[in-house]
Amino acid sequence: MDLKVYYQKLRKIEAGIADGDVVVVSLETPDGGRAGVRVETPRSIAAQLIVDGRARLATPEESKEFRDRTAKAKHAFDQQAAASRMQITVVSEADLRALRGPVRGGAGTEAERR
Repeated sequence: MDLKVYYQKLRKIEAGIADGDVVVVSLETPDGGRAGVRVETPRSIAAQLIVDGRARLATPEESKEFRDRTAKAKHAFDQQAAASRMQITVVSEADLRALRGPVRGGAGTEAERR
């Protein structure tokens, strides 16, 4: 393979990618690569995957679906993490009364009660 041609293709494809991070869809490869796997990657790596014939740029619909699914998964993870940090203590009624202290009758200051 002519490296000069390879890097010219790489630069041309990278220049054609507008966004900083793009979604690419993997292609089936002879060494066992699975087709259809989507991943978000910097445009330099996306260009390299495209030139190597291991991926293609995702369509706008595929990109939107991937980002929506990723956002939902992150939201679910954040909720689960928050729930696991939450601490709950079950207190019986008698323990609750003990924590609140004895009930004092009457109004006024401490000096008036003596």
